[in-house]
Amino acid sequence: MGEGILRAAILRMEGTNNEAEAYRSFKEVGVEPVYVHIYELEHKKTNLEDFDAIFIPGGFSAGDYVRAGAIFALRLKASAGKTLQKLAENGTPIIGPCNGFQILTETGIISSVHGKKDMALDVNESGRFECRTIYVKYHGGNRMLSGIPENTIFEVPVAHKEGRLRFLNETSLKELENNHRIVFTYENPDGGKVTYPWNPNGSIGNIAGITGEFENVIGLMPHPERIFYDYQISPEGRMSGMVPFGRLFFTSVKKYMSAH
Repeated sequence: MGEGILRAAILRMEGTNNEAEAYRSFKEVGVEPVYVHIYELEHKKTNLEDFDAIFIPGGFSAGDYVRAGAIFALRLKASAGKTLQKLAENGTPIIGPCNGFQILTETGIISSVHGKKDMALDVNESGRFECRTIYVKYHGGNRMLSGIPENTIFEVPVAHKEGRLRFLNETSLKELENNHRIVFTYENPDGGKVTYPWNPNGSIGNIAGITGEFENVIGLMPHPERIFYDYQISPEGRMSGMVPFGRLFFTSVKKYMSAH
């Protein structure tokens, strides 16, 4: 790794997608992206400690057999689980949108508090694959995302069947709220009650994205890598002066990487 060069590992296996969008987004903000296949981790050909950020993309890893993200998570935990936990503790950005969120949840790195897994991502309330543009609000307070204005609402695409966040009990949800781990929520663009389809999966509290025990670990169901350019925003959004969520997201992460 050359001096001053920031590198992001984009993890892959059979069935993942959106890697190209993530690659391009990192490249646009001046971070060197590197595709890393799970095979490389299993055979010790690549070490995640050589990277300044870890990105787990969306898709249908291993065909979503068993549960969404379960097989990828099992392989990742077996091959690099201790390293991933070390990176989380050391402040390295670990980001997982959509299937990446499902994988982070299955590994326990984002779904466990004090070593106890207390949440999961279940099938959408509609029972269907939901693919559309929705709106999310960033609630602020996260140092890795400090470049995103607090309480700003953005257009972001979603595409998933298992995105309904469920908790072991009410205490688990309260702990998430009390520790300011809810960073993104679904919003109604008209300002009204957030019901389906604005909340595409039925997650309690309209939760769209959270952090792990460490704020540098972020899982979210929307896809920031798929809305990086102005032309990817709706005409209405462009007319209102909306900035692409992905561009702010990746720019902010890069700034955090530089300071970390």
